[in-house]
Amino acid sequence: MEFAGFAVLCEQLETLAGRLEMRDLIASVLPGLGEDELPVLVRFVQGRVFPDWSPEKLGIGPMILYEAAAYVAGRKKADVVRLVNETGDAGLAVEHLLERRQQSAFFDEVLSLAEVHALLVRVAGASGPQSQQAKMRLLRQGFGAMTPREARYFARLVLAQLRIGIGEGTVRDAIALAFGVDAALVEHAQQALNDLGEVALLARAGKDALSAVRIVPFRPVRMMLAQQGTIADQLEDYGPVAVEYKYDGSRIQFHRVGTVCRIWSRRLEEVTRALPEVVEALRAATDCDVILDGEVVALGGDGRPLPFQTVLRRFRRKHGVAEAREAIALVPRVFDCLYADGESLLDRPLAERRQVLERTLADHLAPQQVLEDEESVRAVYDEALREGHEGVMLKLPGSPYTPGARGRAWVKIKPEVETLDLAVIGAEWGEGRRAGMFGSFLLAVQDEGGRLLPVGKVATGITDEVLADLYDLFKDRVIARSGKEVTFEPGVVFEVGYSEIQTSPNYESGYALRFPRFVRVRDDKSLDEVETLDSLAERYARQKGQTGSA
Repeated sequence: MEFAGFAVLCEQLETLAGRLEMRDLIASVLPGLGEDELPVLVRFVQGRVFPDWSPEKLGIGPMILYEAAAYVAGRKKADVVRLVNETGDAGLAVEHLLERRQQSAFFDEVLSLAEVHALLVRVAGASGPQSQQAKMRLLRQGFGAMTPREARYFARLVLAQLRIGIGEGTVRDAIALAFGVDAALVEHAQQALNDLGEVALLARAGKDALSAVRIVPFRPVRMMLAQQGTIADQLEDYGPVAVEYKYDGSRIQFHRVGTVCRIWSRRLEEVTRALPEVVEALRAATDCDVILDGEVVALGGDGRPLPFQTVLRRFRRKHGVAEAREAIALVPRVFDCLYADGESLLDRPLAERRQVLERTLADHLAPQQVLEDEESVRAVYDEALREGHEGVMLKLPGSPYTPGARGRAWVKIKPEVETLDLAVIGAEWGEGRRAGMFGSFLLAVQDEGGRLLPVGKVATGITDEVLADLYDLFKDRVIARSGKEVTFEPGVVFEVGYSEIQTSPNYESGYALRFPRFVRVRDDKSLDEVETLDSLAERYARQKGQTGSA
C-alpha cells in the first residue's frame, strides 16, 4: 500500500460521523494488506507509530517538524507557525504550505506505507549529540517525497494528533469484521499483547491463533484501573469485597525471568535503572518467573508515606540515582500477580490470583481483607487515612484482571472531594502577578474516538512555585497562538477537583466543571487514561440523581 492510499483513507474517515461506518471502511481495507503493511496501518490509523509497550519514541517536538516542513516548502519556520495559528492544525498548515512549495521534491519515488514506517523507525533511532539534526534531515526527506495531502497526515502522525476520530475499540471491531473472528477474542489478545498491529496478524491467521495468546514477561501490559464509587453502593450491588489500602505512590509492573528483573511505570516506560532498591527488594522476595502489579511508596524518616510527587521525582531521574536513593526511601507494595511460573493469570479471579501471590511473594505484600459490611470497611478506610494513605480500594473477589479497563471490579474510595484526570490542551496568558506565565489552563475529556473535547479551565489551586514549573513544562508545547490564548501539543494530564458537573453549551463536550481546582500534574498517566466523555456523563447522571436537581 502506498502512503498516499493511507492519506486517502484518513481523509475519508474524517468525513464519517458514525462509528459503524468508520469500522466498515477500515475493515474493507485490512484484508488486502501485506504482512508488513497490516500492523503498520492498524497502528497508524490510531495515530500511533509504535506499540504502547515499545520503548521506541520519535522524540520530535512541533518546532522541529515546522522547521523541516518550512525547509521543503522553501519558506521560513515563522510561516509555518503563522499558518498553524490560523488553522489550529499543524497538518493543514503543512499541507497549505506544500501546495505552494517553491522547490521541487527531493525524490521522485512514491513512498509506501512500509517505507514511511521505516523512516520513522530511523527517526526514533537517531541518538547522540547530533540526534536532532538527524531527525530533521529525515523529516525533510519524508516531506520532500510527499504530496501535500500525504504531508498533512504525516505531520499529524509525527505529532500524535491524527484527528480522524478513530479509537482503539473501532479498530478492534474492524479487525474482527475483516477477518471473521469474535471481537472478544481480539480484545483478549490485545490485553495480553498490547499491540493491535500484531493482533491483526493473528486475527488473519484465525481464531486459534488469537486464542493461543498469553501474557509473557518483558512485554508489559496496561494496568487495570479503578473508578470512583462508594462503600455502600459496592456492597449493596456486589456483596463481599476485597479491601486494600489506596497508596499515594506510583504504579509499577515488575517482571522477572531467572535473575533478570525489569520494572515499568503506569505509562509503560521502563524505570528499572531509576529504582534499584525496588528491583533488589522484589528480586529477593521472589524465587520464580513472575509479573507483579503494585505500587511504589516513598517513606519519610518516621515511616509515614511521603507525597506522590516525591516518588515521581525518582521515576524521572536518570543521573545521581545512588544519591537520591540515600535521600528518599522507596518501598514496593504488591497487590496482584498476573503471571507465575509460565502461566498467565489474567483470566483467573482475584481471589485465586491473591492465593498465588501469597505463595509467590515472601515480602512486600499489600494487606488485604475480604469484608461484607459497611462498618468494617469504613474502619479500614479510617485506618488508611490515619496512616497517611489516600483511602482504600474495593475489589471484587471474582473479577479477572482486565488490562487497561476501568470499571466497578475495582473501586477507589477517597475523601469526598471529587477529582478528574483531564488532558491539558491550551492556556491563557496570565496578568498581574501571573504576567509572563500561563494563568489558566484549558482542560479536556476524550470521546470514544480519542478526540479531546474541552470541559473547562482551571486557574485556582496553583501556587507561584507550581506556576513557574508549569510554564517550564508547557512552554515548548505551544503549537498555536491567538491573542491571549495558546494551544498545546497534548500530552500532559492534570488531576483536577471540582464541586459539580454542569451541562454547558460553551464547551464542545457539552459539560463544564463548577469551581475546578488544580490538584497535581499526573506525570504517571498518559492521554489514554484521561476521563472519557461517557464516564463524565455517568458522573453527571449520578450527581443529578443524588441531588434531584437538573
